[in-house]
Amino acid sequence: MRILLTGATGFLGWRTLEKLVELKWVTSITATGRTIKPTHYFEHPKIRYVLGDLSDEHFVTKVIQNTDAIIHTAGLSSPWGTDEEFENANLRPQKLLINAAIAHKIERFVFISTPSLYFELKDKFLIKEVDPLPKKLINQYSVTKHLAEIELENSPIPYVILRPRALTGRGDTVIMPRLIRAYDEGKLNVVGDGKNWVDLTAVSNVVDAIVLSLQTTKGVNQTYNISNGHPVQLWDSIAQLLPLLGRKLPTKQVPYFIAINVARVLEWVSKRTTNKEPALTVYSIGILTKNFTLDITKARELLGFNPTTTTDEAIKEFAEWYLETNSD
Repeated sequence: MRILLTGATGFLGWRTLEKLVELKWVTSITATGRTIKPTHYFEHPKIRYVLGDLSDEHFVTKVIQNTDAIIHTAGLSSPWGTDEEFENANLRPQKLLINAAIAHKIERFVFISTPSLYFELKDKFLIKEVDPLPKKLINQYSVTKHLAEIELENSPIPYVILRPRALTGRGDTVIMPRLIRAYDEGKLNVVGDGKNWVDLTAVSNVVDAIVLSLQTTKGVNQTYNISNGHPVQLWDSIAQLLPLLGRKLPTKQVPYFIAINVARVLEWVSKRTTNKEPALTVYSIGILTKNFTLDITKARELLGFNPTTTTDEAIKEFAEWYLETNSD
């Protein structure tokens, strides 16, 4: 199988690339991204890196040549940004890839979406794929990912959509590093009662789900929640990470109602001035305080998904990698 892997220079894409080269039935991989970071680069005879912009139709037409399957991990994952930024990063590339995939008779399209589609400022447990989505999605990231899902569902391409929750592990440049920066800037405090249950997902388990999505026959043309399947108390996991990095969890607690109202004010000010991401967003406060867990029964039954890396192992893996890559 010849694969086009988008976002190959990012966290999930890089880890996926490492796995794909081990598979005998994968013969070649066209790996796309905007820039290559030394920490997220992998050299192998099967891999051909092609850097460029997926919102450029000519670039998409070029990289899809000699491809049997697409794994689309690229996108703008952020709680803040302009409509145009999210449109160009999450929706336009999806449309271009789908058009090119139809023209080249692509056999499988694996799309990495997000469970942020389900998110509301309230507790949610064991969310199923068939559960109704909120009437208004939480942010433009969720909106454009949802629209991208619909584009793929309405296409004739055999597809699998994955909604993995809160990836962690070696190579994470998003979730854990944000927490570390907040800590180092003196901005990390326990928000709410610190007892909310959430799903964290080892990136290696998501990679396994991607491989299963390429191979499945009975699980095609479906959407799946992906997580470790064992919710954790978020602040316990943060408290577990910080000592591994020579830090400790702050003891100060901020009540939820104060934090959420401060976030609303900061968002209001930002939208009317610089439009830069504020120090607190409503979404980030919700993530830090609300119970949010997924039901992965469907992925277990149809994909044969069986998470093997635990959250504790993923946190330790990240800490070791982070210390090694930030040793300067």
